[in-house]
Amino acid sequence: MAEEKVNAMSKPRLEKVTINMGIGEPGERLDNAEELLRKLTNKKPVRTKAKKRIPTFGIRPGLPIGVKVTLRGKEGEELVKRLLSVKRGKLKARNYDNSGNVSFGIEEYIDVPGMKYDPNIGMFGFDVALTIKKPGVRVSRRKMRRARVGKNQRVSKDEAIAFMKETFSVETEE
Repeated sequence: MAEEKVNAMSKPRLEKVTINMGIGEPGERLDNAEELLRKLTNKKPVRTKAKKRIPTFGIRPGLPIGVKVTLRGKEGEELVKRLLSVKRGKLKARNYDNSGNVSFGIEEYIDVPGMKYDPNIGMFGFDVALTIKKPGVRVSRRKMRRARVGKNQRVSKDEAIAFMKETFSVETEE
């Protein structure tokens, strides 16, 4: 039988992995969360700032209330494998959106293989967001001759599920 050829530009790939921790207040807890992300990823986290004023919580625009780290390439893939082991290789269908993104949460960082409890940091959880794109999507972000991405170049929910199953052996439940 003849093997079906797949266009290399139509194969989805993992573009980036973003780990986010929303603390909600500046201070010692935010510093501890920053230290946790540094230990988890060996990268320097970036502080995220509030965009809106929420007087009941004492939040104003520009106040640092969270930290995040973005990983790409092999580092991102290796971290995803470690984090998916916490979920035992199973995600729900609601963890996928219609744009090829996958998100899930880790309730306690001590569940991640290789991480030990640190009493100076305390107990935190975090969110993981995976962005899956096809090659050629750059045309929508470049500075010169910007163009819209065609329907076939966008990653659908079904393609994202198939990519996760093929790349990371993830089972998707309803």
